[in-house]
Amino acid sequence: MFFCDYPIIRDEKELPLYLLNMGQHYCQDHIIRTEGYPYPQILYCTKGSGTLLLDGEKIHIPPCTAIFLPAYYPHEYYPEEDIWDIHWVVPAGYAAEDILKHFGLSKPKIFELNEVKTAEHIFRKMHEAIRADRVFGNYRASGYLYDFLIEIYRQTACSGTSAAPNTALMKAVDHINFSYASPISMDDLCSVSGVSKQYLCLLFRKTFNSRPMEYIAKCRIQKAKELLTGSDMTIEEIAEATGFCTSSYFCKLFKRYEGITPTHFKNTF
Repeated sequence: MFFCDYPIIRDEKELPLYLLNMGQHYCQDHIIRTEGYPYPQILYCTKGSGTLLLDGEKIHIPPCTAIFLPAYYPHEYYPEEDIWDIHWVVPAGYAAEDILKHFGLSKPKIFELNEVKTAEHIFRKMHEAIRADRVFGNYRASGYLYDFLIEIYRQTACSGTSAAPNTALMKAVDHINFSYASPISMDDLCSVSGVSKQYLCLLFRKTFNSRPMEYIAKCRIQKAKELLTGSDMTIEEIAEATGFCTSSYFCKLFKRYEGITPTHFKNTF
């Protein structure tokens, strides 16, 4: 299978992020770019294997592996088998560099895709949007591009040498999501995740840029916002329902994170 979508770029070039081109090559050719490619690229492999030459190093690229290459970064890659199914996505836009940097994509990066089917589903949506509507399809594809980057970020945010960090973090997050209304201690989180306090704090800082207890507070405030706008409960009742020890502490934290009091939020939204 081979296709390459080069949508005609019109007003979408004024967007902060849009899709410049994308494609799939079932048997990827030998590519040599001594001066790199003019735009950043995200590539991923679904079948077969190949070799990437980067900074003088040969890197084996097996299935379910993704590659990020910044603009104008010299590189070379070629198949190791008769089949090397490569998909590529090329983002552009005046904010593309900042958005990619936010998602941890500023330097060359090779990483495993634990759920390649999810990325593939969004990839297909981009392709179908472009083919179905030659006038406005790339606007829709650009929206899917943002979803695609978020999915890539989700899979790489706390990736390490194994899937264990992801598993430990998600166990802790799941416990918070289901038990936010009850008292939650660091010992509780360590018990359900199976890792030490220091390591769990590292995972939360790396993924959410916050400490575990701060993440719990933010989760409770989000739940409180739902109740403030979707129920007739009092501030005291909402504070109790979302796990805050007192309504005064709830109001204090709410104003710290939201900039307004719960009552002001309820009356405004």
